[in-house]
Amino acid sequence: MPLFDLPLEQLEKYRSSVVEPVDFDEFWDQTLAEAQSFDLAATFEPVNNRLAVIETFDVTFAGFGGAPIKGWLHLPAHREPGKKLPAVVEYLGYSGGRSLPNQGNRWAQAGYAHFVMDTRGQGFGGSFGETPDPHPSAGGVAYAGLMTRGINSREDYYYRRLFVDGFRAVQAVQRHPAVDPHRIVLNGISQGGGISLAVAGLVAGRLDGVIGVLPDVPFLQDFPRAIDTAAKGPYPDIFAFLSRHREKYEGILKVLNYFDGVHFAARAQTPVLYSVALADDVCPPSTVFASYNAYGEKSGDVRKAIEVYRFNNHEGGQEHHWVKQLDFLQTL
Repeated sequence: MPLFDLPLEQLEKYRSSVVEPVDFDEFWDQTLAEAQSFDLAATFEPVNNRLAVIETFDVTFAGFGGAPIKGWLHLPAHREPGKKLPAVVEYLGYSGGRSLPNQGNRWAQAGYAHFVMDTRGQGFGGSFGETPDPHPSAGGVAYAGLMTRGINSREDYYYRRLFVDGFRAVQAVQRHPAVDPHRIVLNGISQGGGISLAVAGLVAGRLDGVIGVLPDVPFLQDFPRAIDTAAKGPYPDIFAFLSRHREKYEGILKVLNYFDGVHFAARAQTPVLYSVALADDVCPPSTVFASYNAYGEKSGDVRKAIEVYRFNNHEGGQEHHWVKQLDFLQTL
């Protein structure tokens, strides 16, 4: 498809028009304080994954509201006794779930502890999940899907729960004795990339141990721009909702502003490697650059880089980008 967004030289300078709420930090301080009032209760049960070189544990921990969140922890089976491993915490793309224990363990193949967080209320797409969302939103009507679930209230919005789950996932993986709690990397594609950036912002000044972030074609960045430009994927759900609820636009933008990845990125303090695809009509490149250009600006000098895939849509760099991610991790 032809490139539809701004030219690259403009993308490299693009800044989002979003202005963060004055009580953004207060809102998230309160949200995380509520979450921390529940015992993390992280458990790791070994499972038979039928793989000779990977060990897998069925993980359960308490996420938002104390709800049980599932995950897989994959470890290299043949590792040096007593040596703790750096861990990659992976957040999944929209509609995906953790699936089977013998799937999706490539970071463990590369020698890392690999924690895959199941996504509450999802797992209805190409891979299945096992974590329900037991907190139905009280925000009234919504469009099909998750983008407008609870969108009339920042307290009820779906991604408030999911971002808290992501924060608690870091705490959970830090509890396993094979994991070095001081060497945690956040990773994800699309929605997973958006969650990784949200968690990077939430851990800053609140939780030690995160040393890097790998957001790949990240979703949930620069909502106003995304609503206007994304032709496919979940963002058009908001567009469709507003086509029937014409009076709600300003109110919805106020709610979404508490969940915009641009604000979380600005607070992040760890080295980051982004990716962006210039033909991406699901997560438009301007929304990704809005986040990248804001990354670390509240923290001072933060090392950051972005890989640009000019001729790709939302698939991005795929296996080619994973090689670059592996090389980046070697520098942390």
